[in-house]
Amino acid sequence: MCEYCGCRSLAAIDELTREHDEVVRLISHLRPAHEDGDVPRMAQVAREIAAVLGPHTRVEEHGLFPAMAEDFPEQIAALEAEHRHVDEVLAQAAGGLTPGDPVWPDRLMEAMEMLRDHILKEQDGVFPAVLATLGTEQWEAVDAVREQEGGALPRPAG
Repeated sequence: MCEYCGCRSLAAIDELTREHDEVVRLISHLRPAHEDGDVPRMAQVAREIAAVLGPHTRVEEHGLFPAMAEDFPEQIAALEAEHRHVDEVLAQAAGGLTPGDPVWPDRLMEAMEMLRDHILKEQDGVFPAVLATLGTEQWEAVDAVREQEGGALPRPAG
């Protein structure tokens, strides 16, 4: 995904981008399961995606987005609405459940397609914009949220 603006040189953005990459990797496992009608496998992958997105979304919504909302209120509100929709669909597979709703597999696939587009909006729009928008205090706030939330992926060595 994003490689052109240099935003990945910031640890906070690099970690968010690595999480995006992992989510995209996990989404790729859904299509074969969907084609096979393997709803339990889809539910398992949905739980894996949710595990990555939980802390990721909180870092964005409590760290990055507040700093961006003043300059880009409509865009940030739209991204937050997309977070809610994805969370709602993924939550139906929480707690080890296989959703009994017969339309859930299709809803999941639609939500994941939207999520892929959402990731591109963040990486091609939000992440480069934060380079020009956030000051030291705001980056410290982002780092504090990440420290509190942790993450689902191991941090790179170094």
